[in-house]
Amino acid sequence: QVQLVESGGGLVQAGGSLRLSCAASGSIHIINAMGWYRQAPGKQRELVAIMNSGSSTNYADSVKGRFTISRDNAKNTVYLQMDSLKPEDTAVYICNANLRSHFSIRSRDYWGQGTQVTVSS
Repeated sequence: QVQLVESGGGLVQAGGSLRLSCAASGSIHIINAMGWYRQAPGKQRELVAIMNSGSSTNYADSVKGRFTISRDNAKNTVYLQMDSLKPEDTAVYICNANLRSHFSIRSRDYWGQGTQVTVSS
């Protein structure tokens, strides 16, 4: 069993900052990539930022220069520092990990429950 547990969401005013954390636990053999997606009401889930095991990153154009993803490999944890937040950043932020467990020969995606981020104008 693998679990992803997120923390750090909340309500913030426009221009403010939040830091999200996501810790992966369980029978993990290797993590290939960890990142964040978000889903706003009535919209499709979209990639926010992702980091692979080689520390390469990919960001959505809408968050470049404002959000920073980082990982602590020793703790199997990924962080998302969100600065200069805008009302349009309001969404449920969902942690994603592509990993292989000890009980599988293939890697697959695992998802957290999501954490709400609300940015007021």
